[in-house]
Amino acid sequence: MKRFLAPLGLLLALGAGAARADLTIQITKGAEGALPIAVVPFGWGGSPGTKPPTDIASIVSRDLQLSGLFSPLAAKDMVARPHDGREVNYANWRMLGVDDLAVGKLVPLGGGNYRVDVQLLAVYQGRQLAGYSYPANRGNLRRTAHKISDMIYQKLTGQPGAFNTDIAYVTVTGNPKKPTYTLEVADVDGYNPRAALRSPQPIMSPAWSPDGQRLAYVSFETGKPALFVQQVRTGKRTRVTDFPGINGAPAWSPDGSKLAVTLSKSGNPEIYILDLASRRLVQLTHNRAIDTEAAWEPDGKSIVFTSDRGGSPQLYRIPVSGGQAQRLTFDGNYNARASISPDGKHIAMVHRVKGRFVIAVLDTATGRLRTLTDGPLDESPSIAPNGSMVIYAADEGGRGVLAAVSMDGRVQQRLATKTGAVREPAWSPKPLVP
Repeated sequence: MKRFLAPLGLLLALGAGAARADLTIQITKGAEGALPIAVVPFGWGGSPGTKPPTDIASIVSRDLQLSGLFSPLAAKDMVARPHDGREVNYANWRMLGVDDLAVGKLVPLGGGNYRVDVQLLAVYQGRQLAGYSYPANRGNLRRTAHKISDMIYQKLTGQPGAFNTDIAYVTVTGNPKKPTYTLEVADVDGYNPRAALRSPQPIMSPAWSPDGQRLAYVSFETGKPALFVQQVRTGKRTRVTDFPGINGAPAWSPDGSKLAVTLSKSGNPEIYILDLASRRLVQLTHNRAIDTEAAWEPDGKSIVFTSDRGGSPQLYRIPVSGGQAQRLTFDGNYNARASISPDGKHIAMVHRVKGRFVIAVLDTATGRLRTLTDGPLDESPSIAPNGSMVIYAADEGGRGVLAAVSMDGRVQQRLATKTGAVREPAWSPKPLVP
């Protein structure tokens, strides 16, 4: 079976370890000229001698640092600890070269409920840029911190943040001869991992629904590939295809009503559209080549897919209504596994260059292809819901890790586990928990 149909081989070849798979994120390359910012430890309105249940400021600082666009000031280097904009002496912060300042406080309201107040201040202008009060409870204080990070990111960059989202990924742990496959869901910063499914058989190709509440994936639990759709909150799941042969590469339509899937029930891998309500199945491609790895364009009118109909794996576009496929990629002899940005302006993909598999991005307006990573074995790109970064699977010393790179290639991160291998990342379009 050809490589772009078989990431399973990579999964099976990876090492294993213990069953825990917390992600540790490390910036390996940051953007030059990152914006200096200070997030002051939040005030605590609880009883004297008590501590806040969550350190909001440290979570926000970590989020902003991991974006690669901000350089937060360490708490130990702060000249003061104001909790309200009226307490700020802007001259002191200017001396430290801080451009922007976030201050706030956590106020308990009783019954496990809280109010989180935050102000974003422009230091050199000496004025407030934003001020918000967020309702929260003990269970979602981390989420509230991510919302604050998104607010700051948007106010200072002009683009939406993506900190209050989730990632899904597959881990391979345990005895290499008898591994355990786990479909994990975690906060985008790697915290709060929870298992959506565990199996002694491979799990592949997780894909988020547009509402961020469901996952489609491939499971081999019956001894052959089958496609499932699972409610992430409840664990309730439904088998949606289990035809003979390949059942793979699910991709949600923008309205969440359909899946584009790869099936070989007729003997050749083709792209089909499955209506989830009626279970009506429509074959979209008709070609002797291998057609697979569909990705919907944001308007829902076309699908980008991988095909070797031209002699090597390349990306093609075809209308959902049917018709002639148009070739999109021409650089090199391997371009596969498309992920399309929310605005449709960029397509991330796996690209082969000098024997290495790297992540590249295609500008759909100009046709220009730009390489973002160095390989040697990068795959499964998934673009962030704000279009700012691409998360992907990488090989590090023979072990699978997740990595992320900004769309311009200037910021790079590694998301590694202490044990086991991690593959097949998918970035959620919306947070699982509001």
